[in-house]
Amino acid sequence: MKIAVAKETVGGERRVALVPNDAAKLVKAGHEVLVQQGAGAEAYFVDSAYTAVGAQIVPDAATLLGSGDVILKVQKPTAAEIAQMRSGTVLISFLQSLTSPDTVQALAAQGVSSFGMEAIPRTTRAQSMDALSSQATVAGYKAVLLAADTLGRFLPMLTTAAGTVTPARAFVLGAGVAGLQAIATARRLGAVVEAFDVRPVVKEQVESLGAKFVMLEQGAIEAAGSGGYAKELSEEQHRQELALLAKHAKDSDLIITTAAIPGRKAPVLITAEMVPTMKPGSVIVDLAAETGGNCELTQAGQTIVHSGVIIMGPLNVPSMLPFHASQMYSKNVSNLLALLMPKTELNLNFEDDIIAGTCITHGGQVVHAATQKAMQPPPVAVAGGSPA
Repeated sequence: MKIAVAKETVGGERRVALVPNDAAKLVKAGHEVLVQQGAGAEAYFVDSAYTAVGAQIVPDAATLLGSGDVILKVQKPTAAEIAQMRSGTVLISFLQSLTSPDTVQALAAQGVSSFGMEAIPRTTRAQSMDALSSQATVAGYKAVLLAADTLGRFLPMLTTAAGTVTPARAFVLGAGVAGLQAIATARRLGAVVEAFDVRPVVKEQVESLGAKFVMLEQGAIEAAGSGGYAKELSEEQHRQELALLAKHAKDSDLIITTAAIPGRKAPVLITAEMVPTMKPGSVIVDLAAETGGNCELTQAGQTIVHSGVIIMGPLNVPSMLPFHASQMYSKNVSNLLALLMPKTELNLNFEDDIIAGTCITHGGQVVHAATQKAMQPPPVAVAGGSPA
């Protein structure tokens, strides 16, 4: 099989879908690995590192995309890139299929069998392919470094000749993969850490990292959705949640927000009214900026100051650490490839729950149930306020 590694074209994207070490294993297994010139340069994987393991460098995107039997990318393809793919080609990348209907329709029309890395099932068997988790690990770590770099004070307690410096207080909202990594990183840097999540089941994980778990008084509320994600709360539960968060936010020096619901706008956890109650110079790093933000005042891709509070809305945080983010993503992709190609040929076994759950388009059709549902037009209201 010809496995093609495309150079990313989205602005600011520095990752590469396959690193030389994993390319070497594919070559050894009998595959032909094609790498677009400069594809790994931004992640510090130079072309010569690929040729050294037997991969071939292809000078342009059109040749590469038209030649590959399997195309590997990080970001979803553009319309121009899709048009250069052959019918029957297999594409593996993040597709954001629930919110990118035009991309999904174009892939189906082109006859591309696409697999969305964001759709990997959250199961034990699929853990080694879970790119959302691997990239969330990178984001959680980097978010704390961004906050520490911006915060005008030390994170750890220091005893000096000039007196004792008290440790910074960090508050992490959401104890998924990104949140847990943020907790661990903040603790390693010496901060006193609190963490909030609507899922009581994560309490033990939070406390094992040395943080205090903050929860709603009605702690029995079970807000775990499918795949271990949090689900939306009722209006009353959300009101209680905001009151609790306001109490803890005002005493925090830095807040890392990580809460997300797949395919939906990020829930607002830090309201505009909460921000002025926080200490001047405190920092909010909103990892949900790309989906609307957990802070009501977040501006995606920008850093703003409101009432003396610094609010950061970074985009594509994993790409800020492209070397290790690429290594982790490449391993996820390689493990999926091993499932799709148990020998040297492609074997799309749709009886396999991972293959079936990750495939977005195949045979000219959109085959992913959740994506099909997301692409349906909203119900039409009729007289009396009931949907048609």
